[in-house]
Amino acid sequence: MEDQDDSPQVDLLITNARLIDGTGGPSRKADLAVRGDRIARIGDRASIDPASARQVIDATGLVLAPGFVDSHTHDDFAVLVDPAMRPKVSQGVTTVVVGNCGISGAPIRLKDSPPPPLNLLGPAERFAYGRFADYAAKVDATRPAVNVAALIGHGTLRVATMRDISGRASAGEIDRMRQLLADSLDAGAIGFSTGLFYPINSGADADEVVALAEIVGEKGGVYTTHMRDEYDHVIDSLEETFETARRAQVPVVISHHKCAMPENWGRSRETLPLIAAASQRQSVGLDAYPYAAGSTVLYPEEARDDVRIMVTWSTPHPEVSGRDLADIAKEWGCSQEEAGRRLLPAGAIYFQMDEADVRSILAFPLTMIGSDGLPHDQHPHPRLWGTFPRVLGHYVRDVHLFSLENAIHKMTGLTAARFGLADRGLLREGYAADLVLFDAAKIRDTATYADPIRAAEGISAVFVNGQPALEGARAGRLLRRN
Repeated sequence: MEDQDDSPQVDLLITNARLIDGTGGPSRKADLAVRGDRIARIGDRASIDPASARQVIDATGLVLAPGFVDSHTHDDFAVLVDPAMRPKVSQGVTTVVVGNCGISGAPIRLKDSPPPPLNLLGPAERFAYGRFADYAAKVDATRPAVNVAALIGHGTLRVATMRDISGRASAGEIDRMRQLLADSLDAGAIGFSTGLFYPINSGADADEVVALAEIVGEKGGVYTTHMRDEYDHVIDSLEETFETARRAQVPVVISHHKCAMPENWGRSRETLPLIAAASQRQSVGLDAYPYAAGSTVLYPEEARDDVRIMVTWSTPHPEVSGRDLADIAKEWGCSQEEAGRRLLPAGAIYFQMDEADVRSILAFPLTMIGSDGLPHDQHPHPRLWGTFPRVLGHYVRDVHLFSLENAIHKMTGLTAARFGLADRGLLREGYAADLVLFDAAKIRDTATYADPIRAAEGISAVFVNGQPALEGARAGRLLRRN
C-alpha cells in the first residue's frame, strides 16, 4: 500500500468573500485558493476543502479583488530605497508602473544634479544604471513588496545622450536614443514615455518622438505621454498625441488627463468625446488621479493669484515645506514669482483643476486609476498614500460616481490589459496571486493636504505573488515585457 500524502494541497484559502474579478462584471460570493504564487482554484464552499489549506481566512463581509495596479507612478527608486513600499501596499497596490512623464531611473548615469523634473526621482547618486538591464537586475535582487513594470523616459534618454537638450536631437543623437531604448525593451521594459511639457523634453518635435515610439510599436510595447499642453492648447496636444501614435503604430496612454487652470475648467466636455472618437481608430487609453490638484516641480512663472500653490519641498528652504507660496511671499515681502525663485529647486502642489472635470474624467470608460505620487517629496501630495481608497470610499460609496465593480476594473483588469501585464489584474485560476481584501463599507483615504503621510482605513490583507505584503513580505518582481 502506498503512503498517503497528508500535506495541505493549497497554501491559502479565502472563504466567504464577495469576489470582484476585475473584468467589470458583477460580484459573486466565492472561495479562492492559492498555491505558491498562483490562484489555484475559485469556487463555492463545497468545492474547496478547508482542511486542504495551510491557512484559512474567513472573508465574510469583505471584498476580494485583484491587487490594484497603479498605472502612473514615479516609484523608480522608491522600490529600491524603501522596498517595503508602505505608501502603496497599505492602499492595496500590488504592481506599480514606473518611468512615467518622460523621466525614468534608467538608462542613465549622473554625476551632477539631475535637471528638473528628473530631480523628482532623487539625487544624482541614485542615477547609477547606464543600462536598463542593470536596473532590472537591481529590482529583482532587492525584491520590493510590489511588482514593478517599467517605462523608459524620453527625457532620461535625452539627458543621457544629448549635449544640448533645449532643441531637437540630431540624427546621431536620435540613433543613440533608439539603441538605448531598444536595448531596454529587450531587457524587459514595457514601453516608452514622454514629458513634452517639461524643459528637458519640450525641445523634441513629433518626428523625434515618432522615431523612438516606432521601436516600441515594433516590439509590442506601449507609449505614454504627459502631453505638451494641458492648459489652453489641450486640444492641439491631444491631436499631436493621436497623430504621433498613429505614425509610430503604437498604443498610446494619455497621462493624468486634465483641463488645467480656471479658464479651461469644463473643457472635459470637449476632450473626452475627442478621445472617445480617436479610440475608435487606434488604441488609446488614459489615466487620472482622484484629486483636483496636481503636483510636480515648482515653476515660479506659473504663480498666479487665482490658483493656490503649496510648496512640497525646497532645497534652500526646507523649513517652508507644506506652506502656501502666497503666505511665504507675504512673509518675505515679495511677489509669489520672486518667492518661488528663491525656493528653487523645489516642488509644489497646484490646485488648478475643477472637481466636475475630475469626476467626468474618472468616470470615462477608458480611464485607469493612477496615483502620480512623488515618494521623495518632503510633504507629498495625499495621492501618494490615498488614491485607491479615495476612489473606493469617496467616489464609489459616498458620491456614487460608478459601481464598485467598475472602479475595481479601472484599477486592475483594464490597466493590466493596457500595459500588457500577462496573468495580472484578474481573479482567474492560474493567474498570479496578487490579491486585496477590503471592507467596502469602511475603506477610505485618511491622507490630507495638511497631513499627507497617513495610511488608509479598511484594507484587511494584501498578497503579492501569494505572500502577505502588509505583514512585511517582499515578493515583488520586475514584470518584463512579454
